[in-house]
Amino acid sequence: MSLPTLPPDAPDVALIQAMADGQEDALRELHDRYARLLYALGHRMLHQTDDVESCVQDAFMNAWKHAGRFDASRASVKTWLVSIAHHRFLQELRDRPQTPLEIEDWDAPTAAADPTDRLLAEQAVQGLETDQRKLIELAYYRGYTHSELAVLLGLPVGTVKSRLRSALGRMKALLGPSGTL
Repeated sequence: MSLPTLPPDAPDVALIQAMADGQEDALRELHDRYARLLYALGHRMLHQTDDVESCVQDAFMNAWKHAGRFDASRASVKTWLVSIAHHRFLQELRDRPQTPLEIEDWDAPTAAADPTDRLLAEQAVQGLETDQRKLIELAYYRGYTHSELAVLLGLPVGTVKSRLRSALGRMKALLGPSGTL
């Protein structure tokens, strides 16, 4: 028995239903529609093409396996696929070995930077709690944007911003009014 052929303009929900019924063409069509979006999100989060490709493939395989669980009243197909991929990207980030950031890993100071200021800033960073220090290192030494940090840490952007402000305030307090420790 052959399965019916899906029209190329079939609604996303119909494609999910066809996937739940075992139609591989439906999976191919959804891949054609949304793979670029998922790859773009993956590159923003992971920065490594091989990891992104693997995670996007895993995301589509998870969508295939769980197509029967899709609930159109809770999310659009696009949102559902992005959510599956997002969770897979986060898992990939969590699975990566965490290497502590050493001072030598940081960018060298510019010629205009005062070595004393740099030393004071490094000491203030070391005086922060672990979570605050990690956030400062990711934002200011590794160059992650607020949005990237929000995705990486699974937090709202506003929370990332307020935690960064709090960490910077703590550093300022550690430095004192004279700007020294």
